[in-house]
Amino acid sequence: MLEHQSVWRAIDRLAARYGLSPSGLARQAGLDPTTFNKSKRITKEGKQRWPSTESLAKVLNATGASLSDFVSLVENQQNPTNFRRLPKLRFALAAQPGYFDPQGRPLRAHWEETAFPDVADPHAFALEITGDGLQPIFRQGDIVVVSPSAEAGPGDRVLVRTQQGEMLIVELQNRNERELWVKSLGREQAARSLPASQIQWVSRISWAGH
Repeated sequence: MLEHQSVWRAIDRLAARYGLSPSGLARQAGLDPTTFNKSKRITKEGKQRWPSTESLAKVLNATGASLSDFVSLVENQQNPTNFRRLPKLRFALAAQPGYFDPQGRPLRAHWEETAFPDVADPHAFALEITGDGLQPIFRQGDIVVVSPSAEAGPGDRVLVRTQQGEMLIVELQNRNERELWVKSLGREQAARSLPASQIQWVSRISWAGH
């Protein structure tokens, strides 16, 4: 039986999984920071309140967690959060040779490491944003977690490496066998197309935060 407390605890555990407070999780999802406060979980009449489906959808979208991930947090309240050591690299270094294999997987000997909640992709890695070229979406010091094994579709933010060695963080608009259409994340939000023949690999960004 689904209970109010189990759903609210799952939200708390999802926030903790990404190193956030419930208020921080709400803020990252574009919600009012008080959305998940204890006071919002009970009505003025003292009845228990459910979180809205809209707020849950925004939280899953902001964290990159799937609905099944959230359901597992609801159903399995006792399991502690598992962390693993992800390879971590400053984005300014990512285009330099020696950090990735031809499939876009990190060559770990050259990377630092950071603790992060366990992710399904064994080749996942973290990039620390440098500079201000990706503002206002990403700021210096933000962390993005990239999953080379995850399928990327329209609307996803992705890391693209070209055959010339250029490294791009962009929003994927569409793709086919001949071209890749992307939109920049900078203030200009410029759209462009890239010939598929010039792309070495594309990897989906599964999470972003501070």
